[in-house]
This record gives sequence, structure tokens and C-alpha cells, in this order.
Amino acid sequence: MLELRHLQVLRAIAREGSLAGAARALRYTQPTITHHLATLESHFGAPLFHRGPRGASLTEIGESLLPHAEAVLERVRLAEQEVRGMVTRGTVSLRVGTFPTAGALLLPPAVRRLHQRGVHISLREGELPTLLAGLRSRDLHLALVFSQPGDRLDLEEEFTLHPLLEDPLLLVLPADHPQARLERVPLTALREDGWIMGTTDWDPCDRLLTWACSQEGFEPVHVMRTDDYGVLQGFVAAGIGVALVPRLGLGNPREDIAIRPVDGPALARQIGVAMLRTTTAGSAGRLLAELRVEAEQIRAAQEKG
Repeated sequence: MLELRHLQVLRAIAREGSLAGAARALRYTQPTITHHLATLESHFGAPLFHRGPRGASLTEIGESLLPHAEAVLERVRLAEQEVRGMVTRGTVSLRVGTFPTAGALLLPPAVRRLHQRGVHISLREGELPTLLAGLRSRDLHLALVFSQPGDRLDLEEEFTLHPLLEDPLLLVLPADHPQARLERVPLTALREDGWIMGTTDWDPCDRLLTWACSQEGFEPVHVMRTDDYGVLQGFVAAGIGVALVPRLGLGNPREDIAIRPVDGPALARQIGVAMLRTTTAGSAGRLLAELRVEAEQIRAAQEKG
């Protein structure tokens, strides 16, 4: 039967490049390392390392086994960390990732209600690639994520996505812009306008804008970059440019700007909760339920507006 120490030995030999190095790293004797490796190779019926005077290197079978061993050991580490936190603090701990606009509107009421039930929530804010990396490394139990047209969300089979809310992307124009009189503005009418865009090339709204404009046969020209939606509204009002902004990011819009939907293909991001399919923590399910309540309230308020 496999034991954790067998996997620890496999990982240590792979990292150190020799049985002697693994023995020093794990504070075992070299015969102990040899014994555990022999047990592991006997279990699989195949050699896991090539051994020679210059050390040990993984065989093809060893290379296939190593990531599984590392994943098992990492899950055990996280389990120990979580349980020890429960013992020392007397609370359940849940590690949650979020992107800024969702964190500001969806999470606070849901987190408050879980805190009242004795669930401690630690938040990590970041852009989508950071959140996905946190899920894959098991540093996060779950994360608020989004997908949008032309930019598919790539989740592996071990994760499941629970939809929450559709967040439309809206045009932000100066109040006196010629197109502001329209109820819906075609992107082609803004072909000659400059665009206020995000500070990074990865910015999801910019990627969607570029994709949508390409469908209309032109490329948006940026005239300014900012990630602060308040700053963005100020510069749109001043006539510096126009912008495409998620509805959740608009907050209380200024009176000297016009907000219009795009006339054409629906531009919206789908917000959801991603978590491991194997997640069994009841607190994760409770947070998901609370987020669904908040999403429904936001949806109802948008329909009224």
C-alpha cells in the first residue's frame, strides 16, 4: 500500500537529483531512502529512476507519477493547514479568490452572513489568470471568475463552474457625444473615436472590445489607459475618449456622461463560481448559496433600472 512517505521520497529524489541528496533533505539515512524507493518501484512494477554515478533522474514512468505525487502531498499540506486553523481559531476557514468588481458588490454581504455562522473567509483579489492559478495550486477553495465572447474560460475537467450573473458591457460616452442621442449605439459609429482602455494588454474588457470591433472590420485606437472606473468616467466626461465598461463597474454614474448598450451582438461577461469537483467543504456550498442570493438581488435591481 502506498504511503505518504513513499511519495515524499519520490519528490525529494527528483528535486535533489540523487538518493543521498534526498536523504539529507528529508533527514533520513540513505538505506531508508533506498528502502522506500524500492517499495514504491515494487508497487508499480517498474523503475522510477535511472541511477548512475552522477545521480538519479526520472524514468518516463517516474515523470508521469511525479505530478500526481506532488498534488497529493499539496492537498495533504492544505488539509493540515485548514484543520489546524479550525482547531486554533475554532472556525472553518475558506480561501476565496475574486476580481475587483465582483468583490465589491457580490461578496461583502455573503461574507458577512458566513462570518456570523463562524466561517472565517480569507480573500485574494486578482485578475483572472491569478485566480485560475490559485485554483490549480489549491491555494483557493473557490473563486469568482468570468468568461466572455471571444475569450473562452479554460477550466480543466477537475473544476466545475456555477453560473451566477450576466454582466453586460456598456458604452460610456460624453453626454454631448453625437451618438448619445441613440438608445443603442453601433460600434461602427465609433470607428473614428479614441478609446480609454485598461493599463495592461490582457485587460478583459479591452480584449472583448478588440474582438467585437474586429467583427465590424476595424481596430479601436486607445488614447488613454486607466484601471480606475471613476477616473475613466471623468476623462470620458471631458471628451478625451469613449469606453466599454461592465455594468457592475459603473457604480453611480456621473450626470455628464451617457451610458448606452451596444447595437449588435450582445457583449456581456458571464460571472460564476469555480471550484474543484471534489470540494466537499460545507462552507463552500453555503458561500455559493449566499452568492446566488446576492446575484439575484443585483439582477432584480438591474431589471428595475
